[in-house]
Amino acid sequence: MNTFEKDRQYYKFCFYGFLKNLRFFEAFLLLFFLESGLSFFQIGWLYAVREISRNLFEIPAGFISDGIGRKKTMVTSFSVYILGFLLFYFSGSFWLFVLPMILMAVGDAFRSGTHKAMIFDYLKAKGWADQKVTYYGHTRSWSQMGSAISALLAATVVFLGDEYRIIFLFSIVPYILDLINLATYPSYLNGTIAKNPGTNFRASLKRIWQEFAYTFRNSIVLKAIGNQSFYTGFYKSLKDYIQPMLQALAIASPLLITLPDKKRTSILIGLFYFGMFFLNAVSSRNSKNFLLLFSSQRTALNTSFLLGIGLATVSSLFYLKGHLIAAVLCFACIYFVENLRKPIGISFIAENIPSGIMASVLSVESQVHSITAAVLAPLTVWLADLFGIGYALLLICGVAILISPLIVLPMRGKD
Repeated sequence: MNTFEKDRQYYKFCFYGFLKNLRFFEAFLLLFFLESGLSFFQIGWLYAVREISRNLFEIPAGFISDGIGRKKTMVTSFSVYILGFLLFYFSGSFWLFVLPMILMAVGDAFRSGTHKAMIFDYLKAKGWADQKVTYYGHTRSWSQMGSAISALLAATVVFLGDEYRIIFLFSIVPYILDLINLATYPSYLNGTIAKNPGTNFRASLKRIWQEFAYTFRNSIVLKAIGNQSFYTGFYKSLKDYIQPMLQALAIASPLLITLPDKKRTSILIGLFYFGMFFLNAVSSRNSKNFLLLFSSQRTALNTSFLLGIGLATVSSLFYLKGHLIAAVLCFACIYFVENLRKPIGISFIAENIPSGIMASVLSVESQVHSITAAVLAPLTVWLADLFGIGYALLLICGVAILISPLIVLPMRGKD
């Protein structure tokens, strides 16, 4: 088996992920909305707007990326992100938050499948195609390390400034640096059409569509996308609920009792997210070792899917019983499972599709998890408003268990 080299482009990919995840607001986003006077129901609709908008743009973004060039697509994505950060800073009500949420969705749509396609094309060009899980796991580990550093820095800003809003402005700096990093990527990672500018654009898009349609007649590809995407959508719709759990734990804790609640919450969230994302980085880096525990990629994906749903169920039960520390720890494991399985799932999908439409198909994977999150996010917050967070999470886990037979991969067949 070939092993990859940690060349200059490897570090550019890692640097990209590290800077991209310096979203200082993410660890405090739900609390920011609550502080702005929004109800859980309104927050759920904002999340739904984001996921529906991402859903609308995902496949067009993949076609545009495969058609006009991936570097241009990435530059567009990061420019839109920066505009969204600015609008968040100046907004203060439900309706004003809608536009920056849409812009974040557009940025995600143009970025998600595009950069993965660049990584896999690079591996193919270097003869390292069999190293997809390990290589992507390495680059993803740097993304998680960025999230870990981001949480600490954001907590420091909130502690010193006593407000959540300012962290949106701080998030602009790493995104400008990432724009510069992306500009240095080699031109051959632009994609097939971008490498052949004389190619008729309409004919090229027709070819992409034909390959795209052919690929999606493959039942294994459909199952793989369903398996990978549903768990990611489930994870994304629930992941921010760890913030009010941590807030409740901080307020109930006797530690640092002389400090105001917001400062105590910022310290606990910063330290917790740092530790969690650091362990996420380790889990992403060891995704290949996790895969080796199983007889096939299919078994690894099915097992991790059911494990994640089970952990979410146990976490909700602990929360209902008032065991906040146990609830938080189980909830954190949902993050770990996502980072163990993500490189395996993306690699499995990439191995079963033509490289020329990789950005398009990976955009579909991202679109499906956006649809899942768009459905589950408002449902979860509606249930949270009615019954509280614990019962809301438990009911959503029940929905996931009912759906799981439809998206578990068949065990027979070749990876």
